[in-house]
Amino acid sequence: MATLDTVAPPAPTPPSAEPFNAAEWLVTRHARADPDRRAITAIDLDGSVRTLGYGELDAAVTACAAALVAAGVRPEERLLLCMGDTPELVTAFLAGLWIGAVPVPVSTMLKPRDLAVLAADSRARLVALSAEFTDLAPAVGGLRDLADVVVLTDGPLPDVAGTRVRSWADFLAAGAGARDAVAEPYPTVADSPAFWLYTSGTTGTPKGAMHRHGSLRDTAETYARDVLAIGPDDVTFSVAKFFFAYGLGNTLTFPFSVGASTVLDRSRPSPAGTLRVLQELRPTLFFGGPTFYAALLAAGLPEDAFAPVRACVSAGEAFPAALFERFTGRFGVEMLDGIGSTEMLHIFISGRPGRTRAGATGEIVAGYEARIVDDDGVPVLDGTPGHLYVKGSSAATGYWQRSAVTRRVFQGEWVRTGDTYVRSPDGYYTSLGRTDDIIKAGGIWVSPTEVEERLRQHPDVAQVVVVSLPDADGLDKPVACVVLGPGGTATNADLVAFCREGLAAFKRPRHVLLFDELPTTATGKLQRFRIRELALEQLAGAARPDNVGGPV
Repeated sequence: MATLDTVAPPAPTPPSAEPFNAAEWLVTRHARADPDRRAITAIDLDGSVRTLGYGELDAAVTACAAALVAAGVRPEERLLLCMGDTPELVTAFLAGLWIGAVPVPVSTMLKPRDLAVLAADSRARLVALSAEFTDLAPAVGGLRDLADVVVLTDGPLPDVAGTRVRSWADFLAAGAGARDAVAEPYPTVADSPAFWLYTSGTTGTPKGAMHRHGSLRDTAETYARDVLAIGPDDVTFSVAKFFFAYGLGNTLTFPFSVGASTVLDRSRPSPAGTLRVLQELRPTLFFGGPTFYAALLAAGLPEDAFAPVRACVSAGEAFPAALFERFTGRFGVEMLDGIGSTEMLHIFISGRPGRTRAGATGEIVAGYEARIVDDDGVPVLDGTPGHLYVKGSSAATGYWQRSAVTRRVFQGEWVRTGDTYVRSPDGYYTSLGRTDDIIKAGGIWVSPTEVEERLRQHPDVAQVVVVSLPDADGLDKPVACVVLGPGGTATNADLVAFCREGLAAFKRPRHVLLFDELPTTATGKLQRFRIRELALEQLAGAARPDNVGGPV
């Protein structure tokens, strides 16, 4: 049997030009039906908690939408959102959808230069920042299309060249006179541009994956319905933040699609903070990635920590079988592993309740199709490894201003995932790693090229290769293999510090290894597979412990 898998989707909605606005579908319809029903429980940086019902959230979205219109934001103009997981972030995202603009939530782990690159590439009309990221604001000064910077703070405002800067409160107050203009949502349809999510994906260069209003509903009617069977009494909590496609679905799309509630935690994820959420706010659906599940296991949480949770979900990277069994064995909670992507918006292959299999990603989600093909694009037999392709209505329409890579990744109705997979005769898919050299560490794409370029800027570095190596839990992490130039005296500690200064935390190599030379082919090309073997030997054997730089 060839490896081609299809599951019949739920009853489809016929394509039409009927109005559909995702913000109205996610919030306003619930606000009209039950305005007091809880939508959000939010934990702030100081540990304080606030709650919003659907009626309150709907009013906040209207106020923000009016402020955007008063600021001159027009349909399809981009709003760059670099904000912690707060009600204001959710509000700004939904308000952008309400007026037909295009919100672009971006990573809060970016360096100033990274933010400036994304603001320029997206031609952002407005940038919103929460207080903890205020120091990033000056980097976007002088951009041609940027008119407004809004900061969620009561403190001093940053100076941003050529741009109006306001606090969140002043921004909202300026929109008071525009409420009538946003009484109804902009007349979008399911195929209207809705939001972008930036990803390095399979090329290493940040690209804006463009999604439609209908894509949010599509993921709710496929994964959330088919796998999670989510209902209005569920409470979701996502360790993965809102700016991830995974976090966006977990935090917003899935609970709001059925009038359920979500927990927002503005702080950096930690086992202690997670335990507080589990014990005090009692989520029923918990979303994380293998790296964080390993941290929770290592933290010694009580065995009943996950008592309120009916299912844990994992995505972002392959879940090692041994870790899977240790976690589920200790906490007694079902783990649903899965694979999704920014391009597909959420999970399209997943474990199912009652029939998960350690080491396997799972089965195809209703509404999606998957196939595994060889290098010539021919479907392979079950049990034969190949390149994974997926098809589904939640696929992005392409990458902003990246026509060449769009053609490589989006091939007709099929999307190239960049993963090597194998399918069992009974329909379980298992990951065999990445097809290319891109590394996925902690669920986040890391381009070896970008890390290598940073290390090459050090005057003592002559050659560098970044490879992916498993840590003690079997999770892939970037490791830098370096050859110093003649007379070079840099130590591992020097190179570790150099990486800290120039790279976002998730991009930094976990170890720096020094070599006299790196193996090459007869034609002079670096043998990455052999370099990886040598790096494994050095780390495992500690033959030269002075050469092993500690975690960056």
